[in-house]
Amino acid sequence: METHDTIVIGAGLAGLRSAARLAEAGRDVVVLEAESVVGGRQRTDAVDGFLLDRGFQILNPAYPAVKRWVDVGALGLQRFPVGVRVRRESGSVELTHPLRHPAGIPASLGSALITPKDLAALVRWLAPVLLRPRSVIAGSDRTVRAEWDRIGLRGPLRTQVLEPFLAGVLGEDDGTSSDAFTRLLMRMFALGSPGLPADGIGALPAQLARGAAGAGADIRLDARVRRIRTGADGAEVDVAGAETLRARSVVVAVGPGAVGDLLDVRAPATRGLQTWWFGADAPPTASALLAVDGRRRGPVVNTVVISNAAPSYAPRGRHLVAATCLLPKGARADAGGPAREGEVRRQLAEVWDADSAGWELLRRDDIPDALPTQPAPLRTTSPAHLGGGLYVAGDYRDTASIQGALVSGERAARAMLRTANGGR
Repeated sequence: METHDTIVIGAGLAGLRSAARLAEAGRDVVVLEAESVVGGRQRTDAVDGFLLDRGFQILNPAYPAVKRWVDVGALGLQRFPVGVRVRRESGSVELTHPLRHPAGIPASLGSALITPKDLAALVRWLAPVLLRPRSVIAGSDRTVRAEWDRIGLRGPLRTQVLEPFLAGVLGEDDGTSSDAFTRLLMRMFALGSPGLPADGIGALPAQLARGAAGAGADIRLDARVRRIRTGADGAEVDVAGAETLRARSVVVAVGPGAVGDLLDVRAPATRGLQTWWFGADAPPTASALLAVDGRRRGPVVNTVVISNAAPSYAPRGRHLVAATCLLPKGARADAGGPAREGEVRRQLAEVWDADSAGWELLRRDDIPDALPTQPAPLRTTSPAHLGGGLYVAGDYRDTASIQGALVSGERAARAMLRTANGGR
């Protein structure tokens, strides 16, 4: 029977970071990935000359874990402007980051979306997380809806901008997510300039995989794990169509929808998203801002002309438009989920003030487990060591983000190394 120090199950961001850390420490590491490519939820496919990620995603280089473990420069990051375009009854207006885009300040102030009362409430909400983020993590927590009610944030800035914008970020539109987590996310948007790698979001895990392999990890694709058996001297891992492997330790770093199949842990609650990808001969706008419908008239929670910010995502002479909807639990993907194509096209035509009827539907991504839920009170970490030789990693064990996935993978590796060193 093939034997190793450590087996990492899952080659998503958490699994790859864990494998790299262990391999760098001299451990004999094998990574088993069920799919034919690494990445988990961070995947990119080439479709008719377009690059389509598995759902609309962005990479924020302001995340501390990204700064520490990712060579952002090598990814050729194509950045989006920091702001949002809002469709209102009377047309569209743009709100942009005042420091990143000072030329947009007059338009933001003249949008009629920012009242003095709302602006004061927004400052009270964001100032603590910008100045003392640890105090927000350590402090009391409630739902973001309850916190906005408490501080008096009730006007159009909330109902037409923040609520529709955060619906696509959090995967919910009822304000039940943790206020602390929401503020931490907004801190990252304020500090960073998010973008997309030239070769798609899949370039991120591909880079991590190269780093792990360079440190000595053996990454095996199309290796679906069926069962883990643990004993006093380690664990045996059954792989479909292959020899059973043995290891002293196992890190389970599969997605939230699969972890319950391998470990005796409660499956994490998740939220679903649905993304529609359209190819257009002409862009509906020259703007690269993310757009939301402040009127809330349809299933689309956000839309963006990807190719305006990331030209590599579309072939020459074509343009890529993404539209994201919420995917409620129990929505049948084969029945079209919560949104129909006609509804999506109608709303996109209104949001962009353009004819969407001739756009080519390239693909629709239904992702039931797109994001782990982040209820209040916020729990930023969960134990990585489950006992014996079993460890678990994933963004659902930390925060629902690329930051959370990377940190969770690192935490699992460090916990394993501490155990091997007698707890030191």
